[in-house]
Amino acid sequence: MKEDKAYAPGEHYNYQLLIKHILESARFLAPNQEIVYRDKVRYTYVTLLERIKRLAAALEKLGVGRGDTVCVFDYDSHRYLECYFAVPMMGAVLHTQNWRLSPEQILYTMNHAEDKVVIIHEDFLPTLETIWDKLETVGKVIVISEDEHKPSPKMPVAAEYEPMLAQAPPVYDFPDFDENTRASTFYTTGTTGLPKGVYFSHRQLVLQCLIQHTATGAYDSVVRFRSNDVYMPLTPMFHVHAWGYPYAATLLGMKQVYPGRYEPKALVNLIVKEKVTFSHCVPTILQMILNALPKETDLSFWNVVIGGALLTKGLAQAVMDRGIHIMAGYGMSETCPLLTTANLKPWMLKEPQEKQVDTLIKTGLPAPFVYIRLFDPSGHSVPHDGVSTGEICLRSPLLTQGYHNDPERTKDLWVNGWLHTGDIGYIDTEGYLQVTDRIKDVIKTGGEWISSLELEDLLSRHEAVAEAAAIGIADAKWGERPLMIAVLKPEFQKTVAGADLRAYLLRESEAGRIPKYGVPDRVEIVEALPKTSVGKINKIELRKQYK
Repeated sequence: MKEDKAYAPGEHYNYQLLIKHILESARFLAPNQEIVYRDKVRYTYVTLLERIKRLAAALEKLGVGRGDTVCVFDYDSHRYLECYFAVPMMGAVLHTQNWRLSPEQILYTMNHAEDKVVIIHEDFLPTLETIWDKLETVGKVIVISEDEHKPSPKMPVAAEYEPMLAQAPPVYDFPDFDENTRASTFYTTGTTGLPKGVYFSHRQLVLQCLIQHTATGAYDSVVRFRSNDVYMPLTPMFHVHAWGYPYAATLLGMKQVYPGRYEPKALVNLIVKEKVTFSHCVPTILQMILNALPKETDLSFWNVVIGGALLTKGLAQAVMDRGIHIMAGYGMSETCPLLTTANLKPWMLKEPQEKQVDTLIKTGLPAPFVYIRLFDPSGHSVPHDGVSTGEICLRSPLLTQGYHNDPERTKDLWVNGWLHTGDIGYIDTEGYLQVTDRIKDVIKTGGEWISSLELEDLLSRHEAVAEAAAIGIADAKWGERPLMIAVLKPEFQKTVAGADLRAYLLRESEAGRIPKYGVPDRVEIVEALPKTSVGKINKIELRKQYK
């Protein structure tokens, strides 16, 4: 290892928490373990390390230095994994670009992040071409081409990814530097305004990796993440480092499978063929997998952590009926993202499955070193009694320090030393957090609050419902009234109407599960719910549609 300085006799080495140390662990633990990309690529950790060195050397030759930002447009792939390591290990900043954003939003994020080099899959070249003349800092473009037909982009291309790596030397000395050096940045969208740049340091990503292992690997629970697992992400790698799991999988030398473009049948086939045992995704993706799953296919070996949105009891039960093991998790772009996991406590493992489901769909127990407090609108803490709700506020070593070059929105994020999530929830007497709503999604009718998540969960339990969303719409008498929008399972599309679903909710109200004022005046049936760029239900768009 090349050192940046000479040490005096007796002078200690100040060990920094750097991403390169994650990779070093894998090199010793499992040098011959596999990295797989669809049915196209299969290589070992030895090759991974060599390709990472080649990539760093090639980027350095193109002028990338410490502090420079490299933007990546790609599907979930081995190439993305290489970028996860090579770019920050050089001391540069990895910008994982959400290619589902609009061209205008992508332009803003690239200029705001001051991207110097772009690594881009050929499928996304048309988007880059539309904004090329307005980019302010990009100097070099590296194209990823998977087909024999090479694209002919309108902008100049510095290199193609694979030939570039082939020509680069397989040697690179990754330097030591301060662990608080920025490693990554990405942009998260909100209800209003431009995307916000979230950033994390080497120290935070290494700690996140270690905490991840404790939160999902150390407990004797239904879903566990261990060294003998076969890992495949189903959360885009551009989104919060695929929840940090590629780093965690690499630390233990797991077999890793990368699916590329998300195509339901292809995903199922890949899970079966490669014997994938651990994934993570949002409920929408899980539902997509379930819909594409042949009745005869056994996925009882598959464990999934669900986050990004409420895991409803209806979906959870449907998935568990197919033998799949699941558990909810919770986090945000601003939190790196891991905050909680719905691990079962030892005595809960002996409970009937239906009882276990009620716990597994909760937001969960705080991960190690995550401190949660609930504050009411007056700024006072609320008790952990399973009833009292407040805004979820956080302290943890994993939290972003702010939004990149955005001091005003940073002030709203951090108040009095607490990161304010904008989520509302309660903590029960067992210590489990339950998110009940986003502050902006709570429905207020006649002066009473209704949880949209509670309504969605309840409707999802109807046998005909595949997905459900609840929003508040303006009402002259009550101020707001809940409106529910549902997607039906294929076999019920001709036999179940919105009135049937409302009647079901009315019966649930009469049974005391929701208050009478929480029953919507109507339930709309649609073919599909609009989704955000990361697969969540887009309630902003729904509110526009149902004003």
